[in-house]
Amino acid sequence: MNSHLRYHAPSSHFTPLKTNRPPSVRNCRSSLDFPPIPDRIDLHVEVDPVSARDLALPPPAEGSEAVAVRVARARDLQTRRLEGTQARTNADLDGDLLDTHAQPDEEGRKLLMQAADAMRLSARGYVRILRVARTIADLAGANNVGRIHIAEALSYRRQAPRA
Repeated sequence: MNSHLRYHAPSSHFTPLKTNRPPSVRNCRSSLDFPPIPDRIDLHVEVDPVSARDLALPPPAEGSEAVAVRVARARDLQTRRLEGTQARTNADLDGDLLDTHAQPDEEGRKLLMQAADAMRLSARGYVRILRVARTIADLAGANNVGRIHIAEALSYRRQAPRA
């Protein structure tokens, strides 16, 4: 990470010596060596603390058992869909498999393209949105990825700060 620094030890302590590389070269090199961390994270979910008032609310409409059943069905669907391929889950979709199984409908594609520009998505981020949207569609029992699934996948993405 500090490849632009060299250390020497004239005594028992280290002193950084800057190299003669210009900052633009150092910045470019560091961005090549270390891809952006947010692109490696599929879901960003902020959870507020639970208050005493929240505890008094009625239980959620869908309990843990129902969610577990939905997740099991979605995993089953993915296994059947990807049978005979190297992929096991939507997280493994790439290339032709991604094109075949995770392409959104026209409205979803338009939304994704707008978001890609507005959120400055990298290619990695774009692919991750498609994979998450395919999973959301599976959890909803939908055959195709629609605009609603793309919108939900985008909602889990943390936006980069505006420059």
